[in-house]
Amino acid sequence: MDTLFSDLPLAGVPRTAEGRLPRAVPPRPTADDDAPGPAGDAPADVPAGTAQARDTARADSLLEGLNTEQREAVLHAGSPLLIVAGAGSGKTRVLTHRIAHKLATHQVRPSEVLAITFTNKAAGEMRERVESIVGPAARSMWVSTFHSACVRILRREHAALGMRSSFSIYDSADSQRLLTLVARELDLDIKKYPARALASKISKLKDELVDPDTYAQSSGAASGEADQFDAVLSSVYTRYQQRLRAAHALDFDDLIMTTVHLLQAFPEVAEHYRRRFRQILVDEYQDTNHAQYVLVRELAAAGEQGVPAELTVVGDADQSIYAFRGATIRNILEFEADYPDARTILLEQNYRSTQTILSAANAVISRNPGRKPKRLWTDSGAGPQIVGYVADNEHEEARFVAEEIDRLGDAEGVRPGDVAVFYRTNAQSRALEEVLIRVGLPYKVVGGTRFYERKEIKDAVAYLRAIANPDDDVNVRRVLNTPKRGLGDRSEAMVAAFAERERISFGAALERADEAPGVGTRAVTGLRAFAELMAGLRDLAASGAGPAEVLGAVLDRTGYLADLRASDDPQDGTRVENLAELHAVATEFEQAEPDGDLTDFLERVSLVADSDQIPDVREGEDVEAAVAAAREQGVVTLMTLHTAKGLEFPVVFVTGWEDGTFPHLRSLSDPDELAEERRLAYVGLTRARLRLYISRAAVRTAWGAPNEFPASRFLDDVPEELVDWKRKESSMAVLRAGGSSGWGSGASAWGSRGGSGGSRPRRDLDSPVVTRKALPSTGATFGSATPRPAGDVPSLEIGDKVTHDAYGMGTVVAVEGAGPNAVAKIDFGADGTKRLLLRYSPVTKL
Repeated sequence: MDTLFSDLPLAGVPRTAEGRLPRAVPPRPTADDDAPGPAGDAPADVPAGTAQARDTARADSLLEGLNTEQREAVLHAGSPLLIVAGAGSGKTRVLTHRIAHKLATHQVRPSEVLAITFTNKAAGEMRERVESIVGPAARSMWVSTFHSACVRILRREHAALGMRSSFSIYDSADSQRLLTLVARELDLDIKKYPARALASKISKLKDELVDPDTYAQSSGAASGEADQFDAVLSSVYTRYQQRLRAAHALDFDDLIMTTVHLLQAFPEVAEHYRRRFRQILVDEYQDTNHAQYVLVRELAAAGEQGVPAELTVVGDADQSIYAFRGATIRNILEFEADYPDARTILLEQNYRSTQTILSAANAVISRNPGRKPKRLWTDSGAGPQIVGYVADNEHEEARFVAEEIDRLGDAEGVRPGDVAVFYRTNAQSRALEEVLIRVGLPYKVVGGTRFYERKEIKDAVAYLRAIANPDDDVNVRRVLNTPKRGLGDRSEAMVAAFAERERISFGAALERADEAPGVGTRAVTGLRAFAELMAGLRDLAASGAGPAEVLGAVLDRTGYLADLRASDDPQDGTRVENLAELHAVATEFEQAEPDGDLTDFLERVSLVADSDQIPDVREGEDVEAAVAAAREQGVVTLMTLHTAKGLEFPVVFVTGWEDGTFPHLRSLSDPDELAEERRLAYVGLTRARLRLYISRAAVRTAWGAPNEFPASRFLDDVPEELVDWKRKESSMAVLRAGGSSGWGSGASAWGSRGGSGGSRPRRDLDSPVVTRKALPSTGATFGSATPRPAGDVPSLEIGDKVTHDAYGMGTVVAVEGAGPNAVAKIDFGADGTKRLLLRYSPVTKL
């Protein structure tokens, strides 16, 4: 199938990396997968003394360049180890050097190492780093995500579970599709019980290792005492799991829950893996949920030999920002209670940011209650002050960001690709995008539709899954009429009912379509043709054809590619390019895994598609690949604060520092959520390497209406000497205070939060109530806060002479708006230029 896309006009189109599978892939399980691997043993012709000296020298070299705490973390042996790694403290280096040192000193064999990370990309990088140090022996390590490790275990132990080794892995879209079918089977109102909501509830239950039977008992559904929703959820959960099992499928949450239940139900299986994995390392431990916590505990437990595995976990409670997806901060906070003989090592030296940035981050996070003390520091110098700006609205805030990016480029040679703009919610990007487009600054919003979430990719992968697993009802039914082949909903429903009656899968029912009652002759012909098509594709896969060849046959024989090429829709041209990219991914997989078959390819695709996603939403692209592309293209990167975790940029703008925006409105009445918002602020600040900007808007439009928000309470915690405020107050704050412009005036840098003399009142973190002191008066007399009647607002033009009750004579230099919203910028000579809302200002036109 080398010529499948040979006529695709891709000249000048840059190759994207978002669909790529990891280049470094873990070895496939083989018959000798559990055999002890070499631990850097010398070749037979190398004298033992020489090999020992070489290994000693290599082990010593791994300690060079490490600071004291990093060195201790690498050398620790015996008891469980908690490495509290602050932002930018070199934790990846410590982890890789710890593994490499264990191998170089023969404390552990490569096959006895299990290292868990949260993305396939991170796992690949860690494996490559260790292999570059200790050589090919490192290839027999297990370095993977939680889900990848569980899939390897489940594929191997499938017989104990009564499943095929080629079981399907359902992503979130597949799960919701199946839940929709289940809801219809149970005659539920899908508007009242939408599949998305049911999927979320079931996912949370699985994160807590609650199976259908346990939930039926705990909710009262089994005894008929549950409320309506719990009773419905219990019946849906039970039927959903039955349908998954019948399809020989697991959803993404099942991978961990099923592995835990496997280890707990089959002691001999648990003993096997406890004997195998003697060195277990877990990165980003603060982001683990309950199921992952129990999985680690089961694997690291002392087996029959009575000696537990050596457990190392790395994390930072101050960067725990994913509670909404099930992460449990208690896992890291109570590690020492869970493992009483554990040792804790703090990595506080930062190798990323300036001391000014770190001091601001330290000050903000220090206000969180119940945290263990930790202060980041660096020896790279203080660096420039943080720059602050208070805008009148989100458009003015965006204008400041754009102008400052442009100024940095002209004055300091900062490239747009070195700049990132963060915001709390996706809705905030609109104003930023509008201004960046207007001024001509190129940008990229990270967080669009992921490669594997695009319809054409999901269709192609669904075909492959239906080929690999004929009982996968969800994917067989997805492609039944894709592309259109005259098979409607009624025919599908009749076959589904027949399959239910005969207790067979939908795919098996297609083979007997002529027996299904209510299916017309024409439909039977179409169903037979589809069944024959799938049978031919399965024969191709069984003959030893690689994933790329099977994919090419799918796109060719089904007519899917021909339909897209015949379309006049410009978007279909892009879809053809995306399918070409998927074909390239399959080809790369074959090159990296010569022995890999279609099931292996689908496993890798499933894990990449659902594991390497941005954490704040279930739909998003490969963040690191998108950021790398933005930098290469020289464009500004826009993203949410949740998306930014794990990244770094020379210049960072963190926008929207208002109570109600950041911290988010829903967190203001919940101390735990407010604490997580503060951790999110800490993460955002520590992404900056050289320059950091913080900004807020006094008025922000939401749901079509302007809303006035006070300054974020987090700004109270940043020491004043660290911030250079380019604009200290909004125009409205100046008017209300009866003060000067806010550009270098004596008023507080914190707008309406400031107190007299520049001091700022502290607030109890746990209290959502905001208490503010009025700014000191500067002597101007506005009478009352009652606005002028609309007819009394002066109509001004540039050049008009005016007089002001406090500032005297002035000249109008700019006018914005009209009528009651008119704002004039007036030059008052010695008193400077003031920006005044005319409705509230004692201005008289001369």
